Amino acid sequence: MSTLLAIIIAVVVVLLAVAAFLAIRRRHLRQRFGPEYDRTVQEAGSPKAGERELRAREKRHDSLDIKPLQSSVRDRYTREWTSVQDEFVDRPEEAVHDADRLVTSLMQERGYPTEDFDQQLKDLSVQHGRTLEHYRAAHEIDALSTRHTATTEQLRGAMVHYRTLFDELIADGGQSRHARA
Repeated sequence: MSTLLAIIIAVVVVLLAVAAFLAIRRRHLRQRFGPEYDRTVQEAGSPKAGERELRAREKRHDSLDIKPLQSSVRDRYTREWTSVQDEFVDRPEEAVHDADRLVTSLMQERGYPTEDFDQQLKDLSVQHGRTLEHYRAAHEIDALSTRHTATTEQLRGAMVHYRTLFDELIADGGQSRHARA
């Protein structure tokens, strides 16, 4: 009888440890990905599938060579952003397109692959999950402006959205993943 009780207690302890581990891992993913956690879980159809996707993104992100920007490069991008903002007054659609190109160039400079928008979102989500909605919104407005169907207010909003991601990519603590580890 005491052997059976010891086995039951051991099983309960192991189950509690596993549950605690899973809760800690879930909390880590929620904190790291922010709103992207809920979006991914919803798109995946279950927390388990969504968390598997997020861990795969972390693994892929760890294989990328994300680099900090040198101050001269950061200054150049900041000047280019100011130029794009100035362009908005006279040519708002072109300014939005230029903002998209500048943000994409900045991502590439940092070491993010930029060939596929959906993959960009996944790669960015690991470090910039809290600003991805801005990037998605800006990208949608950029597509509208390509068809000349975006309003001036939408274009203005796109600039604000692009600026949010731009600021985060420029700042980003100036640290690469190796410096943070």
